[in-house]
Amino acid sequence: MQAVIMAAGEGKRMRPLTETKPKPLIEVGGKPLIEHVLDALPKEIDEVIIVLGYKGDMIRERLGNSYNGLPIKYVHQWMQAGTAHALSLARPFLSGRFLLLNADDILGREAIEEAVKHPLSIMAIRHDDPSKFGVIKVRDNGTMESIVEKPQEFIGSLVSTGAMVIDDRIFGYDVAKHEAAGEYFMTDPLGKMAAEHPILVIEQPVYIPVGYPEDIPKAEARLKELGR
Repeated sequence: MQAVIMAAGEGKRMRPLTETKPKPLIEVGGKPLIEHVLDALPKEIDEVIIVLGYKGDMIRERLGNSYNGLPIKYVHQWMQAGTAHALSLARPFLSGRFLLLNADDILGREAIEEAVKHPLSIMAIRHDDPSKFGVIKVRDNGTMESIVEKPQEFIGSLVSTGAMVIDDRIFGYDVAKHEAAGEYFMTDPLGKMAAEHPILVIEQPVYIPVGYPEDIPKAEARLKELGR
């Protein structure tokens, strides 16, 4: 099974730290964010595809062609056009099911291991400020009914962590540009896919997004609590 890691963002909110290095290489607890992500991959993953962008050569130089024996391929996102656009660039290398993750979020390994056991799944968590995320509505059977990117009005507090197990059918859905952001987000094709195929919603109790420099000590404290 393959894993795709989104690592192309410019990390503007992490300035000045990202003026000299890409956000996935910012260290938390003495280790780059992207290595936290790689270390959480389950045993089912046998290849990683990393979507590079801003200062991507530094990530390539850091990781090389493999990480702890796991082969790595790289693709380059030449423009900041959103997560759906980034994923589309990896399409030539993908076949069947794959795990999709962000390079700058630290997640719990146990929930990821559970997610890959199911044909299609998405990891979610309750959040106090859901307006910054994709908000998920769940059916009675535990599958995703819909997902709305950064809703202007409150529609729920269950948000996507951006981590999911999907398959190459995702590329069969048209993607519309998000009016406010001007980018193509995964929430659009994902919502269309959920209307036709059951995507199980799995609780991810460990979700540590690092968006601003002041989030780093908070993340380190959380990792210490977890014994990581």
